[in-house]
Amino acid sequence: MKVLIITYYWPPAGGSGVQRWLKFVKYLQNFDVEPIVYTVDNVNYPKEDKTLLHEVPASIKILKQAIWEPTNLLFWKKKEAQKGDVSNAVNNGFLSFIRGNFFIPDPKIFWVNSSVKFLQQYLKENKVDVVISTGPPHSMHLIAHKLKQKINIKWIADFRDPWSNLYYNEEFKQLSFAKKKNEKLENSVFKNADCILTVSNSLKKEFDQKATRVEVITNGFDDEVVTNTLITLDEKFSISYIGLLPKQSNPKLLFKVLSTLCLEDTDFKTDLKLNFIGDISQDVKQEIIKDGLLENSNFIGYVSHKEAIEYQKKAQVLLLLIPNVEKSEGILTGKLFEYLTAKRPILAMGPETGDLSEILKNTNAGVVVGFDNEAKLTSEIRNLYQQYKTGDLQVNSKNIEQFHRKKLTKSLSEIIKNL
Repeated sequence: MKVLIITYYWPPAGGSGVQRWLKFVKYLQNFDVEPIVYTVDNVNYPKEDKTLLHEVPASIKILKQAIWEPTNLLFWKKKEAQKGDVSNAVNNGFLSFIRGNFFIPDPKIFWVNSSVKFLQQYLKENKVDVVISTGPPHSMHLIAHKLKQKINIKWIADFRDPWSNLYYNEEFKQLSFAKKKNEKLENSVFKNADCILTVSNSLKKEFDQKATRVEVITNGFDDEVVTNTLITLDEKFSISYIGLLPKQSNPKLLFKVLSTLCLEDTDFKTDLKLNFIGDISQDVKQEIIKDGLLENSNFIGYVSHKEAIEYQKKAQVLLLLIPNVEKSEGILTGKLFEYLTAKRPILAMGPETGDLSEILKNTNAGVVVGFDNEAKLTSEIRNLYQQYKTGDLQVNSKNIEQFHRKKLTKSLSEIIKNL
């Protein structure tokens, strides 16, 4: 059985967007499904991780087409993106407005027609059983939708994030016509795809109102994060955050609590180290400075996936931050699953009910503190610090094998075969 996977993010792309389908492709052949990947050529990804190229199976076919992106001219160039502030929207208000109102659903829209033409010819000459599109960028779904209309092929639309309800859409200041156009396109995808795939149960509940069939396959972890090599933990009481940290996830309450604890206890101030591995928003940095935590902070910047795993394994505490936005209960960041394998306590800030809370409870891997629960946050950090001081800071996580990428790919193969 053959599947065609339409994805914008593919190695050497770095960041979280590439991981999900790279791992599915890695394991699909184990379950008698042959993947063919269609992706972009000549693209300047904001972040690159060339080590991921080694994970692409040599036996699979990869189709590539050049893409023209207006962002190359209007918004940023690669070097600036490597250093720039973190947001899925550009920082310039006018350019954000242009992006949100004239490039619908996203700037990859200019790749749709040429891709449809190319893939229609390919599918005419090569037998493929199922097309899979993954977004964001949601223009990938429009390619699959047009193919479905032209040749009536089975189609799975994978939503790693919502479309019209995506939290950072507010950055784009979308006018009424733009919102309506996004909703119309989104509804057409929900209506015409044979199956909608998504990453959390909360998103499934939302999508169930719009689509006839919605399945959940979470993100997960792979073998490279499960190692038995001896890890030396950080000497300091390190609280480490790995990944992109946008302003929507700015943990103001955390910095306030840490600042207070530093004033109350000089040993705590001496021992505390905040590690940020990945790009972080200037808003977050300003909050750190405001709360007097700059000398306790270590800004490491973007690193390869392999290096990120090493940082998380030696952290005393792993920090997980959910954006404080509407419908945050459905946000299930991919880094959670790799955090689980690090066997370090997870301190999460987010909704105390929802997918994240359930997973941490079922795996015994950490705790979720509500966005405004100062008393609980203070208590949890004090407890973690006391365990650190006595050498007892550890976690006995359980039930995590269900999130291995190979097991998740088996579930995907069953969905593909039963369309």
